[in-house]
Amino acid sequence: MQNPEKHDVATLADAGALSTHRFKYYDFAMAAFVAILICSNLIGAAKLVQFFELNIFGWNAGVFGAGILFFPLSYVLGDVLTEIYGYARARRVVWAGFAAVLFMAFMSWVVVAMPPAPGWDGQSAYEQVFGLTPRIVLASIAAFWAGELSNAFVMARMKVMSGGKHLWQRTIGSTIVGQGVDSLIFYPVAFLGIWTPSQVVTVLITNYLLKVLWEVVLTPVTYRLVAFLKRAEGVDVYDRDTDFTPFSVKS
Repeated sequence: MQNPEKHDVATLADAGALSTHRFKYYDFAMAAFVAILICSNLIGAAKLVQFFELNIFGWNAGVFGAGILFFPLSYVLGDVLTEIYGYARARRVVWAGFAAVLFMAFMSWVVVAMPPAPGWDGQSAYEQVFGLTPRIVLASIAAFWAGELSNAFVMARMKVMSGGKHLWQRTIGSTIVGQGVDSLIFYPVAFLGIWTPSQVVTVLITNYLLKVLWEVVLTPVTYRLVAFLKRAEGVDVYDRDTDFTPFSVKS
């Protein structure tokens, strides 16, 4: 496996140097992050799938939302963003994703609420696919925001503490924390009172483990992407003096 930590890059920790450095692929990474986030919430969330049967306390834990196959990609890309561009720029991307999901939810609500034209019979299908409930939207947005920023924070701090070594420890460790925060917020807020507590806990744990496992499986992809971007951008950002407040979009 190619080691992205061995490339000849400039270590940039000074805010002035970062502000004048021209990044080639940051905008593309942001666009990819937002696209994955919107698609996984809008397309994948509405469909339940089952690849295996796992009965726990009467609940089939093998059934999960199709979006789980793609949503973890946002955490992989979040790791790459933090590793290459630093916490502040990763935070900016998270806020861009937050705004995009809010607009997606608003647009879905408006489109579903608009009166259908006479003779058009697709309204029920539209309501079923795009009729997002406020509770699910609230849970999804809050979980995403807290989980992604936790992921970026852990990733950035581990990089400084490790001196930039052992990328796999940072990507997996940050995902364990970030996906944990995400799952602990989303499932109780979205489903507690609708599902039984045991069902909420079972799905929470099952989906959390699947997301972390997906991160582990994609580790070679992460290494290759980080190696490519470090060479292309020519930088290696360390967040030694970064303001880690989540309530900012400054980069």
